[in-house]
Amino acid sequence: MKHNLILAYQTEAVLGEGSIWNHEKKVLHWVDILNGHIHTFDPIKNLNETINTEFMVGTVVPSEDGGFVIATNFGFFQLDEFDKIPDFILHPEKALKENRFNDGKCDPRGRFWAGTMSLNEEPKKGSLYCLEKGLCRKMEEGVSISNGIVWTSDHKKMYYVDTPEKCVFVYDFDVETGNISNKKVAFHIPDDQGSPDGMTIDAEDKLWIAHWGGSQVARWDPLTGEKLYTINIPATQVTSVAFGGTTLNDIYITTARVGLSDEELKKQPLAGSLFCYRQSGFMGVKANFYKK
Repeated sequence: MKHNLILAYQTEAVLGEGSIWNHEKKVLHWVDILNGHIHTFDPIKNLNETINTEFMVGTVVPSEDGGFVIATNFGFFQLDEFDKIPDFILHPEKALKENRFNDGKCDPRGRFWAGTMSLNEEPKKGSLYCLEKGLCRKMEEGVSISNGIVWTSDHKKMYYVDTPEKCVFVYDFDVETGNISNKKVAFHIPDDQGSPDGMTIDAEDKLWIAHWGGSQVARWDPLTGEKLYTINIPATQVTSVAFGGTTLNDIYITTARVGLSDEELKKQPLAGSLFCYRQSGFMGVKANFYKK
């Protein structure tokens, strides 16, 4: 089988992030955090539609009613499928003006987990929150740059990335209550590999991690810490990864331009674009949608 990294959509996203495949609509949702853009890429039509917001949109997840829920620098909002006007839900950090939401995803029961970070990346200023049916709980604090989060197929483990820690954490997860416990380091990311950013999980419970500063997406065995597979990307700042396509064996990858010098950008003209690793030979799992 021929593995094929293609340029899915050429653009200059400042901070592309938050990729998630909508298996019902057969499209990929993703964001440009600093420009406040919510993107929807349709690979069949080869069309990328953009919703412009006045927020920093850290991440987006589909909701069961056909719309979206987003996590921003002004808290959680929902968008109707048709009018696409953000409707405020709540803001757990209203008093913390120097913070914004970053990455997040929904757990198997449809709770939306998203974490915050300092706008100037001050350490330990963020927290991890869980939004469930319009109510919000703080699940972790002392987080620096909250990033990738996934759950195993048996719903018993949750993996989580706080980027500057250069590791992946694992928790025991209670799917009925949403409670987490017994936090441990699953494995460390070697210094020469960049820093862990966005993350997804495949049908074999292996982790796929976007390596910020590492020009790659890599598959890791969370039980052994072994690096199993590498997809090299023609951009240094690799930010998120999501399985997609009709059979969930394509891998979509977002990138960023932020933090690159003019000279580096000349060498990386595709930085900020959306890539796809076609027919990867690996199988993803359906993304969880938010349940209101």
